Amino acid sequence: MSKPQTDGSSKHCIGPNGRTPTAGKATILALGKAFPKQLVPQDCLVEGFIRDTNCHDLAIKEKLERLCKTTTVKTRYTVMSKEILTNYPELATEGSPTIKQRLEIANPAVLEMAADASEAAIAEWGRLAGDITHLVYVSSSEIRLPGGDLHLAAHLGLRPDVGRVMLYFLGCYGGVTGLRIAKDIAENNPGARVLLATTETTILGFRPPSPARPYDLVGAALFGDGAAAVIIGANPISGESKPFMELNAAVQQFLPGTHGVIHGGLTEEGINFKLGRDLPLKIEENIEGFCKKLMGKIGDEKLGYNDLFWAVHPGGPAILNRLESKLGLEGDKLESSRKALMDFGNVSSNTIFYVMDYMRNELEKKVESEEWGLGLAFGPGITFEGILIRSL
Repeated sequence: MSKPQTDGSSKHCIGPNGRTPTAGKATILALGKAFPKQLVPQDCLVEGFIRDTNCHDLAIKEKLERLCKTTTVKTRYTVMSKEILTNYPELATEGSPTIKQRLEIANPAVLEMAADASEAAIAEWGRLAGDITHLVYVSSSEIRLPGGDLHLAAHLGLRPDVGRVMLYFLGCYGGVTGLRIAKDIAENNPGARVLLATTETTILGFRPPSPARPYDLVGAALFGDGAAAVIIGANPISGESKPFMELNAAVQQFLPGTHGVIHGGLTEEGINFKLGRDLPLKIEENIEGFCKKLMGKIGDEKLGYNDLFWAVHPGGPAILNRLESKLGLEGDKLESSRKALMDFGNVSSNTIFYVMDYMRNELEKKVESEEWGLGLAFGPGITFEGILIRSL
């Protein structure tokens, strides 16, 4: 088993855009994605969902059709399948206590996706799994002891003394929280190489539609399944892939008095979620001050919102539209977020990494790309999680 190298110097490691990483600052060295096998086109979802849940309410069907059109989603991946519903018909039966059955499906599914994404990231990184010193594991889709962090470490063959952190049930902002934690680990442990893995499935929340639970239809029209993984480390060295983003600073903030805007709970029938209609408005009202906190860490007062690149978690089109309007973003500043939403849906904590992957490609294409950007995600609390990124 090779030991982590600590004598490398970032001054010899140039990023894809020709910029040198700041000594001691955490960087993203590699990124991997993974999805379940079943791809669902959005224009096929309504008929399949109505059939699979034995729903005969025409009003519900028409509402779901409208929602599917407004989400802007085109395709999503899902663990749920005809085979699962054949083996577990109670999942489509109203009032059935099915938490045991859901976990039988979800626990192995999220591990498989996390492993595939991690292996893809490690392959891009170019070093051995044994060189990973820390693991940060993020999921709102499983429940077990020991947790998914240990299962993933064992599956990948990480060394037994790998430092593990497990982040459960943070929802959509969990990916950026994971970046903040991984950044702190990488910058405070010389030579550290942190594997951050996020993995999510909608199995815990799947249920037949009911007029009493309108949010179930929003979930059916918007959310998808998948996983992502990144390798994070400071002072990149020879023998590993070039860093493409520097994690310069991070800020988390919750909005007092908004605990009930996004609310969820575990029941015998799985997870129930409630999403307030005023969520986009609350984000719009508070986003500018939050962004200014992050931008203030650059130290350049001349930089405006349109001088940055933007990696925003696409919770839904309304959130993106309000943020774009509030900040006066021009052109295609949110194009990577919109593309991720279109191609994968809202995949909770994973989605920010799909956005970053698209953003990486866009920045590499430009002759003179933006140097600074913001990574943003929003979730229960209401919690704002943000990270100041420097493109390399």
